[in-house]
Amino acid sequence: MTPARIWGYSSSISTDGFTLHPFIEANPDAVFIMRTIIDVKTNSIANKQAGRDFMQSVLIPRSVSEGGIPVTNNVVIKPNLTCRNNYDKYPGTEAEKLEQSMGIVSDVHFVNGMIESIQDLGVAPGNMYMRERSCASHWSLAGYTELASITGVDLKPLEGEAKDLAVSDVQWIDFPGGIWFRKIAYLYPVNAPGSFLINVAKFKSHPVGCLTLAAKNLQGTMAYPYVQHCRELDKTLKYDASHVNPTAKTDIIRNYSKHVSDGIPRWDKPGDGLTWSCGLHQETWATRCIDNHLASNVGLHVIEGIYGRDGDGFAFGPHVIEGVTDYTYAEDFMTNYIIFGKNAFHVDIIGHWLGGHEPGNVGLFHLAMERGASTHVNPENIPVYEWDAEGNTVKKSYAKFERYEIRTNYLRRNYNGQTEEEYHLCNEEFDYNNWDPTSTSSEPIKPAIFTLHQNFPNPFSYSTNIAYQLPEAGKVKIEIIDMTGKTVDILVDAFRLSGTHQVSWYTGNKPSGIYLCRMYYQGFVQTRSLQLVR
Repeated sequence: MTPARIWGYSSSISTDGFTLHPFIEANPDAVFIMRTIIDVKTNSIANKQAGRDFMQSVLIPRSVSEGGIPVTNNVVIKPNLTCRNNYDKYPGTEAEKLEQSMGIVSDVHFVNGMIESIQDLGVAPGNMYMRERSCASHWSLAGYTELASITGVDLKPLEGEAKDLAVSDVQWIDFPGGIWFRKIAYLYPVNAPGSFLINVAKFKSHPVGCLTLAAKNLQGTMAYPYVQHCRELDKTLKYDASHVNPTAKTDIIRNYSKHVSDGIPRWDKPGDGLTWSCGLHQETWATRCIDNHLASNVGLHVIEGIYGRDGDGFAFGPHVIEGVTDYTYAEDFMTNYIIFGKNAFHVDIIGHWLGGHEPGNVGLFHLAMERGASTHVNPENIPVYEWDAEGNTVKKSYAKFERYEIRTNYLRRNYNGQTEEEYHLCNEEFDYNNWDPTSTSSEPIKPAIFTLHQNFPNPFSYSTNIAYQLPEAGKVKIEIIDMTGKTVDILVDAFRLSGTHQVSWYTGNKPSGIYLCRMYYQGFVQTRSLQLVR
């Protein structure tokens, strides 16, 4: 590991552990957006480097004695590794078909970079897993079988019923408060004690949930038949009767009627719950999805959005290919975003907005807030930070980020006799006033005071992190001063929004000693003492 990646920890401190970046841990309701600058989706070298840069910035060394997670614990990655349905309907050679359908799954090179970065922290291949319940026969098409072989990460098909799998392959979790589930079988070591789970979704559309982002992606951590969230409400599933709420079906129907009456958009799409294209089916899926999240322990939720994908989540979508008359197709296009945070629903709310949809039009988010899985529906009330590869953050309005049109076939509607296009945006205006009171915000929009927090870690080697808080938007300057009074670095000299921000100081070849960090804001000054130890 190079010194630049020690992240401020003295070389004398053991790196027998790791931790999620403290700023992310301290802001569990926030969403972070990291931009990539990649020209084409097939740039495997750049995609892999993006995965490395991302993971190196969010998982950092911390010794077990200081509260770090031991590197001997299990780390589980859950990519979007779904079936590559109908990819063969694309015209061209086999290689061209596979390229056209890349966006069906999380980019394998990005995940490769993540894995290498985690192994750089000291996590052995034998303690790393990728888990997905479905479509093992398609894994090699996406390059994941080869990836597992190269990196030594455990990826094996666990496609039998949970009751028939080896005891070591199933982690049973009791969930007495579920609306649908009362006991769930997960693919070991998902939700096993000490496991650190990273949920890596793809930035793409789907008929269930509008976009199939972090919340839906976690579905694949369950063993069969528990994984069947999308099955119809009246379908008999092969659960032990005690594993399901005995009144689940009547509870879901009652809740659905209430939500239609409440006015959740598109929820009134009629149907008997037998297909994904009606409100009752969406209520059923969302109920199981939220049960899953409330029962799970996830370290980080990520949407890999180096390139996005529209359409039905698989091969078909709104685009015509010249000379082909039988089908219209989904397409991938460069979006260059990595969206992440601790709360899957907050991550997905911002993800939906970036994908061209007004989040209030998606029923999943209303149900998640109702059940306490999410704090908000309104993206305006979710703290959003731009994040860079060095772990620096800048608080920004979500509306300052570029949006893309990821068209979906979710709950197609009729308006005044006019039927929506099959693949459409759910971007009609939504009045959040009666749904998402700002008083529930976990972070005041305007902190009462401005504060320059003590750096962490301190003492440090090579780099340290400095958080600061602004009561309102304004010009900020933060500089590093040595003991002779000389300014040796300027970390910030720019306009910043209200809220909490963070910047990192990378010391280069500066000598050991005491330095001052000084912040100027609207005529006020605060200073902190920093100790650099080589």
